Amino acid sequence: MSVPSPMRPDEIVWTDESDQEQLPPASGRGKGRVGSGFERVPPGGRPEDVFAAEATLGGMLLSVEAVIEVSNTLSSDDYYRPAHGTIHRAILDLHKLQQPADPITVGAELAKRGELNSVGGASYLHALVQSVPTAANAAYYAEQVREQAVLRRLVEAGTRIVGMGYAGEGEIDEIAAAAAADIASVVETRGREDDFVLPRDTVSGTLDAIEAAGNREGITGVPTGFTDLDNLTQGWQPGQVIIVAARPGHGKSTIAMDFARACTMPRNAAGQLIEGAGRPAAFITLEMGVDELNMRALSAEGLVAMHHLRSGILDEQAWAKLAVAAQRYGQAELYINESARSLPEIQAKCRRLKHRVPNLAMIVIDYVQLITSGSKRRQEVREQEVSEISRSIKLLAKELFLPIVLLAQLNRGPEMRSDKMPAVSDLRESGSLEQDADIVILLHRPDAYEPESPRAGEVDVIVGKHRNGATATLTVASQLHYSRFVDMARM
Repeated sequence: MSVPSPMRPDEIVWTDESDQEQLPPASGRGKGRVGSGFERVPPGGRPEDVFAAEATLGGMLLSVEAVIEVSNTLSSDDYYRPAHGTIHRAILDLHKLQQPADPITVGAELAKRGELNSVGGASYLHALVQSVPTAANAAYYAEQVREQAVLRRLVEAGTRIVGMGYAGEGEIDEIAAAAAADIASVVETRGREDDFVLPRDTVSGTLDAIEAAGNREGITGVPTGFTDLDNLTQGWQPGQVIIVAARPGHGKSTIAMDFARACTMPRNAAGQLIEGAGRPAAFITLEMGVDELNMRALSAEGLVAMHHLRSGILDEQAWAKLAVAAQRYGQAELYINESARSLPEIQAKCRRLKHRVPNLAMIVIDYVQLITSGSKRRQEVREQEVSEISRSIKLLAKELFLPIVLLAQLNRGPEMRSDKMPAVSDLRESGSLEQDADIVILLHRPDAYEPESPRAGEVDVIVGKHRNGATATLTVASQLHYSRFVDMARM
């Protein structure tokens, strides 16, 4: 039996409908054709693939939320049909200008660019909307389009590698390295626009920011609620990732809620609420439920013991304090989410919230070791998965231009030391957490290891990494019965 030799690159022929016929009306299923001879429909060109692309665009034309979700997954060159990519670009361009992106406005934009006829005309845009009953599944269809794009690029890369193998030009190691690089480039994060800038275009804005900082009274970022920490960091700054790490039970969730309350319900140095100064914040919890977070906030705000709230046994005075705290807390713009579990879910929910609440000031995520990457391929090494999550959270903070407080657990390193002091190197599962973070804060409670410690009631807030400033060890007071930490002066 003879074995057929591998095809040369120029012997593979794609059947590209976009080059052969006008786009058919969107009917829910595209028409795929296979040409004569040895011709194949590439990934993305099958009827079900065309339908996924049409459903994605239809959803984007129906809903701005769908635009946000799809833009996280797809770029315009991921579509098999160039016309679909053209429509995608027009939708995103309108969205960036904060203008509606519906069949009429997109049609007008494409007409202005001279591209309307090439995508099938205004009737095709309306047909895209009519082909999908709801925009809710746009992200699902976008993922299908993205997968087909990756497969198509893998085939193209494979074809080039076949050509390299037949040509056999150069050292074998060089050929192998070039082939590996070609494959790796396919699965990397999709390319972005050419957004390089020159100092002459940006230095003026930097000088303005420096001047404004000098004229501004108080801190420049989101307040932390702790005087010494604010003085050290000037508050949490946009684009920063702040990692707060501790061993279980040392209060990382407690201090995270303190940060959230300081943002949404700020107080002055005397502990008095500053009316009208609160800013919106989000708290994504993968560990606790909404009721438990609410109880912690009410306990801290009303100075009602946490164990009384859990048991429901409160006297008249406690109920009165709780009523006042509930009224104040009920006005806070603290957006709590307990449903997100994977990295893509967290990214999508944060992007949607930022779109809905443009002045969102901060996001808290509790905690990183509970986040999954959401990848269909199981990560063999958890460290790699945490590294991916860590880097993605940093990119999200920069994209949304706000600080993200990311909680993390420490390994058992502190317990092996005589002084029990934690170190940045104790971060569990990934050194990339330290690398990607702008600030790393470690919590140490001496009385957690020695109840009779002379420092009982004190907590060391160890700023172990500070990308733009000094490191230091600060001390605050622990009031865990009220589920809060406070400055020592307010004890």
